[in-house]
Amino acid sequence: MQHPVVEAVGVGKRYGVRFALRDVTLALPAGGCLGLLGANGAGKTTLLRLLLGFCRPTRGAVRLRGADPRRPGARRGVGWLPEQLLLPGRARVRGFLRLCARLAGCSAAQARREADWAIEWSGLGGRGNERLARLSKGLRQRVGFAQALLGKPQILLLDEPTSGLDPAGLRDARQWIADARARGAAVLVSSHILSEVERSCEQIAVLRDGRLVGAGDLPGLLRDGETLEDAYLRLANPGRPAQAASAGEAAGAAGAAPPAGEAATAESAGEAEPPQAAGPT
Repeated sequence: MQHPVVEAVGVGKRYGVRFALRDVTLALPAGGCLGLLGANGAGKTTLLRLLLGFCRPTRGAVRLRGADPRRPGARRGVGWLPEQLLLPGRARVRGFLRLCARLAGCSAAQARREADWAIEWSGLGGRGNERLARLSKGLRQRVGFAQALLGKPQILLLDEPTSGLDPAGLRDARQWIADARARGAAVLVSSHILSEVERSCEQIAVLRDGRLVGAGDLPGLLRDGETLEDAYLRLANPGRPAQAASAGEAAGAAGAAPPAGEAATAESAGEAEPPQAAGPT
């Protein structure tokens, strides 16, 4: 593997007495794309927050291009799209993107060009003067993608990036990720949409209860005859393999009680950090 630009080495994160992450080690090189999978509360968002320097690991280390992300300037050149996208409703699309570009280090003239460029390629043409509050969920997600890609970041961290997108938006999102990789950006995608992860990512990592239970290229994770969904259910839900899952879903449709869930982690217990507003890191 090339020298990694995104690294987590032996990372653990504890909230009170609960561990949200335990001994997680990952590496992502320039131009690579890693899909981060796991059930709700598995630790995916906590890992992203650690990589962004929003919180400090209890043990281990995270690095962006070899630097601690909490160091001044370490997050320059990092694009971030949070799962819960909080946008300033009274702001207009063009003004918001110009502000984000300025915060990312662009000059005023560059910010104008970046915002106009982002409006066009993100499919927001003709909506530059609309207030963000008036946009649909899917269009707001396009704005979130646009701000994450302003300035052509070298590292792109995406948490549920396809949330709310229609089929055309899904196709566009795949292209935006491919374009970022083509110019050498490292992309980490956290998502529950396995089909999109499979189409965009060549590396997969699976978390369960804060532990890394599978990592590598997709063919290496799959057993004979398995799909990514089969492998995910085997790794992320070991007590509920694919066959049992299908039976449980059928029983649920008939009104049977669902199987017991996994023990809550720090995130599912409500101890995770609050959602972040969109904008440059």
